[in-house]
Amino acid sequence: MEGQSMIESLTVDVIEARKVVASGRRYLDVRLPEVFEAGHVEGAINISFYSSVTPEEKVKNPQFVQQVSELFGKDDEFIVACNSGVRSKLATLDLANAGFKNVKNMAGGYLAWKKTESEEALVGSN
Repeated sequence: MEGQSMIESLTVDVIEARKVVASGRRYLDVRLPEVFEAGHVEGAINISFYSSVTPEEKVKNPQFVQQVSELFGKDDEFIVACNSGVRSKLATLDLANAGFKNVKNMAGGYLAWKKTESEEALVGSN
């Protein structure tokens, strides 16, 4: 599988991602540490896909796959997410290409997770 079709097969929506996490699987947040610290999914693990991001450039974390390999097995099922879903697509592709068999990108990222959280709170308060 190449590029777009591969990432489509590796991507789940936020509702499916919530089910995966609720079943006990882990959530890998690939945002920068300072963004992660400002707010994240409870129990999330943070390994940044980029080592730095400036308006001029994004520098990929050269140890990303190795760092993930230290915490996740190649057969582990887990969700990869960022803020909006763009960075996590790249991270998910790198992980799949490195042999991770059950890695899933969460479409919409943390913003979508927070939105569904807000929607659930509204439904619950009615």
